[in-house]
Amino acid sequence: MFGLTKKDSLLLIIVIGLALFAPFLLNPFPEGSAMAQFNAGYPDLMQRLVIFGIFAIGFNILFGLTGYLSFGHAAFLGVGSYAAIWMMKLLTMNVIPAIIISVIVAGLFSLLVGWISLRRSGIYFSILTLAFAQMSYALAYSVLTPITGGETGLQPKNSDPRILDGALAEGQSPRANLFGLEMNQSFDLNIGNWVFTFNAGYYVAAVVMIIAFYLSIRIFRSPFGLMLRAVKSNQQRMNYTGLNAKPYTLAAFVISGMYAGLAGGLLVAMDTQVGAERMFWTASGEVVLMTILGGAGTLIGPALGAGFIKYMENIVSKINKNILETWFGFLPDGLEDLLISLVYPFVGKGWHLTLGLLFMLVVIFLPGGLVEGGQRIAKMFRRKKVDSKSTDSTNKPAE
Repeated sequence: MFGLTKKDSLLLIIVIGLALFAPFLLNPFPEGSAMAQFNAGYPDLMQRLVIFGIFAIGFNILFGLTGYLSFGHAAFLGVGSYAAIWMMKLLTMNVIPAIIISVIVAGLFSLLVGWISLRRSGIYFSILTLAFAQMSYALAYSVLTPITGGETGLQPKNSDPRILDGALAEGQSPRANLFGLEMNQSFDLNIGNWVFTFNAGYYVAAVVMIIAFYLSIRIFRSPFGLMLRAVKSNQQRMNYTGLNAKPYTLAAFVISGMYAGLAGGLLVAMDTQVGAERMFWTASGEVVLMTILGGAGTLIGPALGAGFIKYMENIVSKINKNILETWFGFLPDGLEDLLISLVYPFVGKGWHLTLGLLFMLVVIFLPGGLVEGGQRIAKMFRRKKVDSKSTDSTNKPAE
């Protein structure tokens, strides 16, 4: 299917299914129940799950295939966001031109950064990319205030020219749309005590994520992908054969930066507010965590890692003492207070502690990330089936 092997086609179908049915899958608990806190099927979070999945998939093309660890990919996310918001301010609120220009501008910027940074490798490369990201953040935050909005950021205004859009009615604010379909438009489906939200912006981002995932599969399975794996395996030996690795690593860097720019453009399409914080070093570190947690070098791992971290950030961080009291309220007072005091440091504002512990466990026991964990579980079930079949065959009397 679409030039993919049977295994890759199955993986693509799984991703398509997860993306299309996310409103159902992320809302497993009925509204009003104690477990409804863990539902994640609301538009803002679903959009972030797929957008940061794109960001991590692109980062994996660089880090997972070549082994080059960049600490500055948030710069391309931010540059793509600023390009998109200016397209909305100057041309149109239609998200298509904004997304296209975000990819192009991020690609050009990553070409410049990559051409300089890839002159070094290892930790020196990582430090160079981090330096570029921090310089970009400083420029956006203070020096280039007329272009970036500085500390307050940028958002569309009624006074913006938008030469392709008609004049807005009095009192109407500009909103991102896809040929008239607004990105914040939603439809709620009520089934019993469950409420499932279908958001236009989410499905636009989900379709883009599916396309981005398909392209990453083609890159992984292409001769170009094999050359990138050779760079990761032993670049020095590759140079001895007469092959120059720099064009391949630069191409991987630019493609990865374009993915980041695409994610930045989609963030603007979903929420038309851009600030310099998207370029801060913590955002670059976050995508590294996503990729390693999900499984660097795997196809679906980075997207899983992005979803896991964004879920923790938006769901676990909202669990406060009041929620814990409702959970443990049926227990005796002394036991209730003990459990709340034990659990509370790991939720709410302490969600980073939980994420850090889980990350440590994954790195120590599952170096291949969440994908390796899934593979181990699948092998256990296969082994049990094989053992049961062999037992049945040995116990079966000869005819």
